[in-house]
Formats: sequence, C-alpha cells, structure tokens
Amino acid sequence: MDLSSASASQLDFSKLSDYEKRELQQNLQNEMQKAKIQESVHNLTDICWTKCVTKGISSGTLDRTEESCTQNCVERFLDANEAVLKHLEEMRGQGGV
Repeated sequence: MDLSSASASQLDFSKLSDYEKRELQQNLQNEMQKAKIQESVHNLTDICWTKCVTKGISSGTLDRTEESCTQNCVERFLDANEAVLKHLEEMRGQGGV
C-alpha cells in the first residue's frame, strides 16, 4: 500500500500491515520532531531579534553591535538548552523522569 497516495480520511488503518503501521508511526514522530525544531528556531529568532535589533534597519545587514548581540543570544540559548537536556538525562538516569 502506498501511504503517500492515500489521504488520511480514506486510509483504513486496520488494513495496514505491521510494517506499514510502524513506518507511519515513525513518519509521524519525525514530522512532530521537525515541527518542534521549527518552533524552537522561530522562538529563538523572535527572542534574539527583539533583544538585539532595537533600532530601525537602514541596510541589508546588522551592525556590529547587533551582530555580536544576536550571536551571543543564540549561543546562550543553545547553552541553556544543552544544560536543561543534560539535567533531564541525569534525572532520567536516577529514575526521576
């Protein structure tokens, strides 16, 4: 069965093989992960833009201060996310999550 050609409203999930069900589930998980990443990127862009680009844009590039601020903002965001993930992994290892 070609899953890409069937619309969700026409798909009878009971007729899917176990392999097709696993494949569909994996595809859905992949799409959800992509959506979460896109949401994070959009949030990061909004936060850093609001924080760093405080005056009107007069050219097609950021000035040195804005560029430095946005780079620092992104690095701190990534550092914070890494720290949270590390903490969650530690908690998971201790049976806390």
